[in-house]
Amino acid sequence: MGIDVNYNPVSMTPDPKPITLRKPVDSDGAAVWALIKECRPLDVNSMYCNLIQCDHFAETCVVAESGDEVLGWISAYILPEEPDTLFVWQVAVSENARGCGLGGRMLKELLTRDACEGIQQLKTTITKSNEASWALFSRFAERQGADLDSEAHFKRDEHFEGRSATEHMVTITFAEAMSAAA
Repeated sequence: MGIDVNYNPVSMTPDPKPITLRKPVDSDGAAVWALIKECRPLDVNSMYCNLIQCDHFAETCVVAESGDEVLGWISAYILPEEPDTLFVWQVAVSENARGCGLGGRMLKELLTRDACEGIQQLKTTITKSNEASWALFSRFAERQGADLDSEAHFKRDEHFEGRSATEHMVTITFAEAMSAAA
């Protein structure tokens, strides 16, 4: 059971459907893939990749839905060599749900899960031009009272043969390790 956000920017009717945050299930794979496809500049992986994320990494991924519509997605995993670090692979928010803080709420919900107990750092990579991601993670760090650092990590010429922009490793270090009751 996920957190009921009780706000739906998609509907301005007197009885809006709430946005619910929950762990994904394998049947979410196609809807997650379709959402990511609509959320440029995110890289579109195969539908199979999103299916595997929903199935194998459900404990560290989040689906935000209203009714039967997937409005948000976070894919993340705990780094095998750094068990106190959560790596956020992608954050996708439907155009219909932008501007209401859904990305931050999904991050917060994810970090309150038992699977994230003991997490001391959150890492992600962001290109310099992705203003929405910089804003999301900067606001999130500020609201958590955490430090945010970044440095070039996957470099345009060295890693992407000049085909993609440099990805900067963003590291958010929390003052205290996450607990399931965060």
